[in-house]
Order: sequence, then structure tokens, then C-alpha cells
Amino acid sequence: LSSSAALEGKGQLKFTSGRWSPHHDCTQIATANDTTVRGWDTRSMRQIYCIENAHGQLVRDLDFNPNKQYYLASCGDDCKVKFWDTRNVTEPVKTLEEHSHWVWNVRYNHSHDQLILTGSSDSRVILSNMVSISSEPFGHMVDDDELSDQEDQHQEEKIKEPLQDSVIATYEEHEDSVYAVEWSSADPWLFASLSYDGRLVINRVPRALKYHILL
Repeated sequence: LSSSAALEGKGQLKFTSGRWSPHHDCTQIATANDTTVRGWDTRSMRQIYCIENAHGQLVRDLDFNPNKQYYLASCGDDCKVKFWDTRNVTEPVKTLEEHSHWVWNVRYNHSHDQLILTGSSDSRVILSNMVSISSEPFGHMVDDDELSDQEDQHQEEKIKEPLQDSVIATYEEHEDSVYAVEWSSADPWLFASLSYDGRLVINRVPRALKYHILL
């Protein structure tokens, strides 16, 4: 054991989830206990931020945006997925309310941080496109040298406002609670889900969206 920290308070204080931040030289960890999300600096084992009542009920899972160092996603038993900027934790940056029961899992895509996977006790896996809070909120950037005058003007008009967030697809292959979703570490367009129905289901990001992101 290299170092440790403990929660202080009344009753049985239990952590329900924890996630290591890939940023800040890997010196930060986010934890969830009850309805609260806390950030810790592993060098001092001191709390660096605290999101009290991050969710109306138990916080189930956390994940850091792989490309934006202050962005953190959380999900919980209030059926919501929330996105936070840890520099200002008074309000979530965005909230997703697409599930109808507890949200067990939230995962950012490792390569394209606009793609978000969630799994829930409503037996569904939802793939969302949270492009407005991604590292490319205006879409794929094109080099100015590659554009003609007409294309240049069109591109300028296009990038004035962020693209719209949307639910890309809802997967209903499971017959019971989906308690784990995970992106493939080798193929950014492949993901898996696990359910209490005893099934492991592999799915792909729709081809049309894949090419829209790449081209």
C-alpha cells in the first residue's frame, strides 16, 4: 500500500465507484460514494473537488473524457447521465435523461470523445453523440489550404455553432439489466455489453456515423 485516504462522516461510508484520470500526470482519482463525487490528488491524498448531490440517488459509475482534462461523466440511480467540468462543479455541463431506470455504466470512446455509451437496468444500451462538449465541437477541422473560396465561406458558416447532441442508437438485445458496457481497446467502433440475462453482446457504431466522424 503506497498511500490511502478515508471518508469522514456518520454511518457506513462506502465507495461505489472510482476512476483514475488519464490527465494531470495520472495523479488524480475520482470516487463516488452515495450521491457525491469527489476528486483526490494521489500525491497528497487530499480532496481537490467535491460534487455534493451530483445525482438525486446513488452514483453508480464515473468516466473521464480522454481528450479534455477537466471533463468527467457520472451516472446513477436517478436515471441520469451528467457531464461535469471539475473546475466549476456547481452545475453539470450537460445532462442526459434517456434511460428509464438506474444507469449502471457510462463510458467515453477512447478515440472519439463525442461517443458515449451507457447501460441501464431498463435493459437498454444507448449510444449518444455528445459532440457539443467534445474535443471537436464544430466537427472535423479542415486545413484552410484545402478549401476553395466558396468552400471556405461555407465552412465558416458551418463552424459558427457547435453540432447538435443526439442519441445515435438504442440497443435492446438484452432481456434484463445491462450492468456493464465497454469500448474495445483495439477497435474504436466496437463495443460490448453484459447483462443479467447471461448475454455478452458485441455491437458496432453505425457505419454512416463512422464515416461522418472520419470524413
